[in-house]
Amino acid sequence: MIPESVSMILWIACIGCAVIHLCYYFFNFLRLAFYKSESKTQKVQPVSVIICAKNEVNNLHKYIPLWMEQDYPDFEIIIVNDCSWDETHEYLKVEKEKYPLMKVVTIPEQDKYRHGKKFAVALGIKAAKNDVLLFSDADCAPAGKDWITLMQGSYLPSTEIVLGYGPVKKEGGFLNRLIRFDVFYIALRYFSFALSGNAYMGVGRNLSYKKDLFFRTKGFARHNHLFSGDDDLFVNENATTRNTDIQLNPSSFTYTEAKRTFGEWKQQKSRHGTTSRYYKGKHKFQLAVLDLSNLLFFLLLITLLIVRYEWKAALLLYAIKLIIQWTIGYGAAKRLQEKDLYWIYPVHELIHTFLQPVFYLSSIFTKQQAWK
Repeated sequence: MIPESVSMILWIACIGCAVIHLCYYFFNFLRLAFYKSESKTQKVQPVSVIICAKNEVNNLHKYIPLWMEQDYPDFEIIIVNDCSWDETHEYLKVEKEKYPLMKVVTIPEQDKYRHGKKFAVALGIKAAKNDVLLFSDADCAPAGKDWITLMQGSYLPSTEIVLGYGPVKKEGGFLNRLIRFDVFYIALRYFSFALSGNAYMGVGRNLSYKKDLFFRTKGFARHNHLFSGDDDLFVNENATTRNTDIQLNPSSFTYTEAKRTFGEWKQQKSRHGTTSRYYKGKHKFQLAVLDLSNLLFFLLLITLLIVRYEWKAALLLYAIKLIIQWTIGYGAAKRLQEKDLYWIYPVHELIHTFLQPVFYLSSIFTKQQAWK
């Protein structure tokens, strides 16, 4: 048995972890729960939409019409064909004749030069004729015809970056729900931090920024040695308290399909995790405290229940923590059209909390890979 003095220390530490974790909900996540999305400007700005595609001919078949049929008076679509060896090149030649607003940039395959997505993104930006850039992926579908209108509508005179939401399509199965919860929880964090004037990342599935900002800050130069990070690292380096805004109208979302197996999802998470270690020091610290406080809370709670020290009080503490998290989190989930995830929130949170160290450790041993 654990000495009572040690058990008391564990109990105090458990309370401390709960308080620390809940501080993020009260001082950050609460902002998203009560956020009301609205258009910031009525000014029509020309927009260049940039889509990078590598062997994505099937997705291009499905989504090019959705991109081209946007209800917006002044835009172009730039599709960067990045070394595709499927039928992408031939298909884009046909589609370019059909859609005058489409511009195709082709990167030929080179045996001696391996590059990541950043190279393709940079070429797309150079080809863009407009200052407002809007990014998505070849496997993403805009929620409606007002995607461009809403994303560019978030620009104020001081705005240079607009963060959008790229949820996963709702399908059957628990893995799909878990992946959707992970995507939602990541968005809960980066949207809430942005609303606090502390933006630290965005996702390339739905992201907008100014071309002038890209060239003024030398684009990806500071992390060009990394194959990934064209979205989150760029935002992390260049977002300020004044130049970043968000857009959460459901018609501004871009949807993608979830990975089909846990192995594929783990590989994706590990790849994305290789960039977070390059975030600004303050962001790494804040995110580490957020995740560790919750992980330690559960470990301490389980320990207290096993040794039966103040176990009733420990369960009451968990209940209070859960109610606060559920209430605030459900409000945020409603804003992001993900409220169905909260009916079994305790299960999602518990599994997600213990999966994070697995993904983190996996990312440490994951080698940088060229974009596939």
